[in-house]
Amino acid sequence: MSSVSIVFRKDKLNSKGVGPIHFRLIKNRKVSYIASGHSVHIDDWDEANKLIKVVKRPDMDKHTIRSINAQIYERFNELQKDVLDLDVQHRRISSRQLKEKVIGKAPEPFYPFADQYAERLNVEGRIGTYDRVRTVISKMKNYRKGLYFSEITPAFLKEYETHLAKNGNKVNTIHSNFKIIRAIFNEAFRQGLVQFEENPFLRYKMKTEKTTRVYLTEEELAKFEKATVTPNTKMEVHKNMFIFSCYTGGLRVSDILQLQWKHFDGTHINFKVKKTNSQIVIKVPVKGLEIFNKYKKADSKPDDFIFGCLPADIYKKGAKALDLAVSSATAYIDKNLKEIQKKAEIDKKISFHTSRHTWATRALRKGVSIDKVSKLMGHAAIKETQVYAKIVNEELDKAMDAFND
Repeated sequence: MSSVSIVFRKDKLNSKGVGPIHFRLIKNRKVSYIASGHSVHIDDWDEANKLIKVVKRPDMDKHTIRSINAQIYERFNELQKDVLDLDVQHRRISSRQLKEKVIGKAPEPFYPFADQYAERLNVEGRIGTYDRVRTVISKMKNYRKGLYFSEITPAFLKEYETHLAKNGNKVNTIHSNFKIIRAIFNEAFRQGLVQFEENPFLRYKMKTEKTTRVYLTEEELAKFEKATVTPNTKMEVHKNMFIFSCYTGGLRVSDILQLQWKHFDGTHINFKVKKTNSQIVIKVPVKGLEIFNKYKKADSKPDDFIFGCLPADIYKKGAKALDLAVSSATAYIDKNLKEIQKKAEIDKKISFHTSRHTWATRALRKGVSIDKVSKLMGHAAIKETQVYAKIVNEELDKAMDAFND
């Protein structure tokens, strides 16, 4: 239960001995205060009766004092009723939330909180996510300055969606932007700055567009493997990294770039996936072992990068330098993969991520269960993996169509 009382704040006395009169709310032993708008000298306060003493004063007549006391008690009675009603409706409400519901709440500015949210990502070393959040916030600031959480309504999101589309943003780009805005709302809710029902995404459906996942068939992968490249070049290293991923869990390029010999025990690789921060253990198949053997040297150290595409001291330079190095290496790899694709006469636009799609579809075709594929790929939810199951099912449907000829 909650309680309301009238208190003279002796802890708030000024140099002249004058202190404010407040209403004190107590909920679950937590205290919050609501100002009455009146102050009084400590000598003029009647603590026993919780009112201003009705005495002759040079600055105020008795009628005025009685009127102030009446106002204070009228507001006190209103608060008691409001608190009792809220207590019945919201038994788990906090004292701060109780105060906000009784007297209203000052609007919470969105951008300062969003900036703090982004900065935490930066401090945590999640530079890629930090950069994406900063971009989304910057777009919003260009559209509307001085935005409050309460102004981000379903209607606002609809208007903003239209604005983004008119400025060249595709459906899935807008979806990615809105996911970040939703994440900021969720964090604000966790911190108690907004109420659950204030989240506009409860009533706003984000749109997505089906994308085509490019993957290599068994025949195309064989052609890729046979493509001739100059030995002992970066192009050969990049080719082997791609093939390794096609056979070994569809590892992301950022993870393969950071694979060190200490992550390999002779049969398994054991490391933490950078994107999801989850630990993963994968048994390396024969093809992967053959590739590893090409790069294993007698003097290889545990901290050496297996494929040697990143500077040996990159971890000493900080998270931003690492993110830049990974981005630069990825661009170089994708450029070389396009050259290999041409050599292999594969009529598909590929990037390193194609290896991830290739492994997933190959694994499902070979009968690996979807939950195991999901775990090996480090997916946060199995619904991410179900996309590949649909691809394989569509292939099977097409195979069965042959019987209609």
